[in-house]
Amino acid sequence: MSAAMDTESTYSGYSHYSGHSKKAHRQGRDRHKSPRSKDGSRSEKSVTIQTPPAEPLLGNDASQVEDGQDDNWGETTTAITGTSEHSISQEDIARISKDLEDSVGLDCKRYLGLTVATVLGLFVFLTPIAFILLPQILWRDDLEPCGAVCEGLFISVAFKLIILLIGTWTLFFRQPKADIPRVFVFRALLLVLIFLFVFSYWLFYGVRILDLKDTNYQGIVQYAVSLVDALLFIHYLAIVLLELRQLQPMFAVKVVRSTDGESRYYSLGHLSIQRAALVVLENYYRDFPVYNPALLTASKSRAAKHMAGLKVYNVDGPGNNAAGQSRAMIAAAARRRDSSHNELYYEEADQERRVKKRRARLVVAVEEAFTHIKRLQAEEQQKAPGEVMDPREAAQAIFPSMARALQKYLRTTRQQQYHSMESILQHLSFCITNNMTPKAFLERYLNPGPTLQYDRDRWFSKQWTLVSGEAVTSGLQDGIVFVLKCLDFSLVVNVKKIPFIKLSEEFIDPKSHKFVLSLQSETSV
Repeated sequence: MSAAMDTESTYSGYSHYSGHSKKAHRQGRDRHKSPRSKDGSRSEKSVTIQTPPAEPLLGNDASQVEDGQDDNWGETTTAITGTSEHSISQEDIARISKDLEDSVGLDCKRYLGLTVATVLGLFVFLTPIAFILLPQILWRDDLEPCGAVCEGLFISVAFKLIILLIGTWTLFFRQPKADIPRVFVFRALLLVLIFLFVFSYWLFYGVRILDLKDTNYQGIVQYAVSLVDALLFIHYLAIVLLELRQLQPMFAVKVVRSTDGESRYYSLGHLSIQRAALVVLENYYRDFPVYNPALLTASKSRAAKHMAGLKVYNVDGPGNNAAGQSRAMIAAAARRRDSSHNELYYEEADQERRVKKRRARLVVAVEEAFTHIKRLQAEEQQKAPGEVMDPREAAQAIFPSMARALQKYLRTTRQQQYHSMESILQHLSFCITNNMTPKAFLERYLNPGPTLQYDRDRWFSKQWTLVSGEAVTSGLQDGIVFVLKCLDFSLVVNVKKIPFIKLSEEFIDPKSHKFVLSLQSETSV
């Protein structure tokens, strides 16, 4: 019973209630009400998750922004965190099922390629050793003595094989960063070249050495050494084709996010379209601010409110003249267009004012909380070692004092769906452990960061589809446009070739900078 009371009191510290009016309280309770009917049955539009990985700060219902929402929703909404439930929409279910279906085929493809590369690598690595050992096993007594020359060749083969093994493991057996739709052409060509090369060596070895039982053992060992040398040169060729060829920038690509128009520029070398798409996605997760669909609903609600204020009356009598009504609506909207920019201006100014006010309150609350931490640290130095709090306990102790201000700020800036209560506590304990300042703690919340900053379950883009008019294995060319689509948005990539720059030199004679000052008797000094 006491544990339940402690839990309820802990949750009450994180929730807050608006004090504007009873109507605001009723609206907040209706907006965050559990998706159950009166008889206790579950809603048909959501599926309840019993054991979520992390508890959102405001609940999932708060993250859904409705079209007809009040402009002061950040001030009048009530958050109930003690008994909130976690639900996902039908789109989330479709995304999860699609990921499960596609993951089976991708895993089989990945392991098949790794298996083929491993078998071929073992075949190539063991071939020189087999060339040296087979004569010793089959016709040892007939071999001519080799002496110190063969021993030196053995040492050379051993060290070259070790170098080849390390280089091959580094270049070909790295953990893949992504699954691409088609094979990597240069890598496949290199594997085919290596197989044909080793197969030709085995064919010559079987015809000229095994069938004839050649007794010149020194020549056999040198034959194995030549194979190892050729494999090393093929490895150098692989480094040039797979690594060095793409280093020189040749193309400038512009990446635009389709929903909010966020864009970045990148420089790429000679790459195929699918590998260029991988580079773009790697930079996207690092450079682009996280995609927030809640910020896109403001313009939709403003347009809906604008059109809702227009009414058409038929004064000529009953009838259903849809075309005439549409023209009347368009004409009325055009006449009111002159005042729309004023509405947008004052709406953005009011939103900016609310954000600044919430930000100031949050900064003050966090600074006071960190000041309280310093007082606690001074008191703990006088306590016994067993009574000192760890950073987690200190974070839980000061979090209620800043929870309300942080909650309101995240709701006003529409970031509440990216920060759970557990993640905030972990970040706060991390800052306390490393003796970080309040500004360092607030950096994550005041400035929305890239996608990599947030947990993977908060990402809106995990699986992508490459849409291109050209073959994805073909190289980049000037003017190519391809699209990277996910379930919520897409990235439009436009490729432009870096122009050829002609740089000329102009020599300036140092003597041309000299001048002579002629002084006359009338010149003032």
